[in-house]
Order: sequence, then C-alpha cells, then structure tokens
Amino acid sequence: MKNVLKFILSIQLKRSKFVQQVNGFTLIELLVGLLIAFLVLTPLLGFMVNILTTDQKEQAKANSEQEIQTAVDYIANDLQQAVYIYDRTALTTNSNTVAASSGIQDQIPPSNTATGCSSSTCQPILVFWKRKFLSGAITLSTSTTTNTTNDTFVYSLVAYYLIKDSSTTWSKAARIARFEINDGVLAASGTTSATCTGYSDTYIDNTTHCPNAGFQRFNLNLASAPGLIPKMNSWKATSTAYTQQASVLIDYIDQTSISTTPTCPTGTPSYGSYMGFYACVDVANTTAQVFLRGNALARLQTSNFDYPSNNPSYFPTASVRVQGRGYLFSK
Repeated sequence: MKNVLKFILSIQLKRSKFVQQVNGFTLIELLVGLLIAFLVLTPLLGFMVNILTTDQKEQAKANSEQEIQTAVDYIANDLQQAVYIYDRTALTTNSNTVAASSGIQDQIPPSNTATGCSSSTCQPILVFWKRKFLSGAITLSTSTTTNTTNDTFVYSLVAYYLIKDSSTTWSKAARIARFEINDGVLAASGTTSATCTGYSDTYIDNTTHCPNAGFQRFNLNLASAPGLIPKMNSWKATSTAYTQQASVLIDYIDQTSISTTPTCPTGTPSYGSYMGFYACVDVANTTAQVFLRGNALARLQTSNFDYPSNNPSYFPTASVRVQGRGYLFSK
C-alpha cells in the first residue's frame, strides 16, 4: 500500500511541474505580445478614424447640397408670382426726387425697423412685388348649403437678405433671410367693411385682413415719376414701424468676400459683400437669375473656411432663372 501511494504521488508531482511549465508567460513574452498588438491595432485605429472623418465630411457636403437646392427651389416658386423686380440701382441709389435718400433699401429692414442687425450686416439682394394668394379670405354666404368663401389675391413686397453677423444662434458663415409685408383685403362697394389704423381705405375686417404694419401700395399714377420704373422706384413705406420680422431661409452660405462684380448672362447684377448670394435682374422682362453658394466647411470647423479655389467641393452651388408671371402697366 505504501508503495502504491508513493507511485501516485510521484505521478502527481511530475504532472504539476508540466502544468506549471505550459500555463505561465514570462515578462519578455508579455512585452513582445503587447508590442505586436500595438503594431497591429494602431493602423486599424487610424483607418477607422479616417473612415469616420471622411463620412463626416461627405455628410456635411450632402447636407449643404440638399439645403442649397431646396432654398433655390423655394426662391424660384416665390419669384414666379412676381410682378416687378428691383435691380441693384433701385435698391441702393436715389434715382428720382421722390424715392428715399439711398434707394429702396432705405425703406425696408433694417433701416425702418429693429431687426437685430444693421445695414452693413443685413444686405437686401432680391426685392420684388408679387401677387399673394389668400385662400377663403372673402365670405360670400353664411348658408351651410352653398360655398361660403372665395379666394383672392393681394400685393405683397418680398425681400431676401444676405446676413453676416456675430450672432451665436447661427453659424459663423452667412445666411439668407426672407422678409414680407402684404396688403389687406379691400372691401367691395356695398359690403360690410372696416377701417384699419393708419389707412384711409376700407377692408373686409380690421382683425385678420388689415395690411401689415408699414405696408404701402405702389402708386402707378405719380405724375412726378413718368414711366413704370421711376414709379416703382418711388415707393416708400408708411411711417409705422414694421412688426413683421425676417425669417431665416437657409444658413451656411458662403461668406467669402466678393472681390469682383459678378457677371450676368442677362440683366444687371444685384449683390452684397459676399459671394454666397447674388442675382441677375432684368427689370424690363420681370426676370431674375439667382445664384447661391453654400459652405460645408463651416459645418466642420470654426475658422479658415473661406472659399479655396483648389477645393471647391465643399462649396455646392445652385442657380435658377425665373420670369415672373405677373405684369404691371403704366403710361
């Protein structure tokens, strides 16, 4: 029995020595393993970071391209209702004795209302008159068995601004904002009517269908301004401060300073201080060609994102040429 126990014990000791030999790692072996893991994982990590960075850049480009196209489509739909489009001369220059000291831009924000930006940071690029559709504005009958309302149109003044300021709400690039004021719905002779504060005409009511504050209809009967263009350039807002505010249409517009006057296929250029938004206006044919350029770099970094001539892929562009459907006639 004693010999059997010695035999089993000797086998167990031999097995224990064998296990200790195969289950352990020396410090050198661990260091070599760590070095090999570092050499393998570092390139893989760099590759993954590069993929994520590239994806972020491509997503910024795609977002800018989509937003630029959406914005230019919106402006095109707006312009289709235009009856008269102002050119740069009308916006910035006093072309007759009736108009403001510095053109139409002196009659619209920011000069005539507190919009939160100055004339140097809010620059009107595209300003036009259009017919605005109002659904169900006129009440025909109170009967439940007949059509009770009718649609109508009113004139409205629309202005698109290029804004570049230090606001922290928006990007450090430029943005485009839209401003609009419209007329009220005039009452027909013999129908129920009301007066609106500051206006001598009568309107269908004085609650929801009064003119916007500051609105004034253009006057095509001015004897002191013969011809359509001088008459339209003579438009002035009322003395009442605007209550309508400009709403931002699109952010991340190229803020690169304009160096040379944009060239136009037809018409004359209307532009501000930056290349991100300008228009070519043909007043005689009520036509405007609008050019937009976005800035995807401004989505990725906070500085050094001016337009680089050697890498334009971050600055998607879009343009559209639109002729207004309306028409004004003046002797």
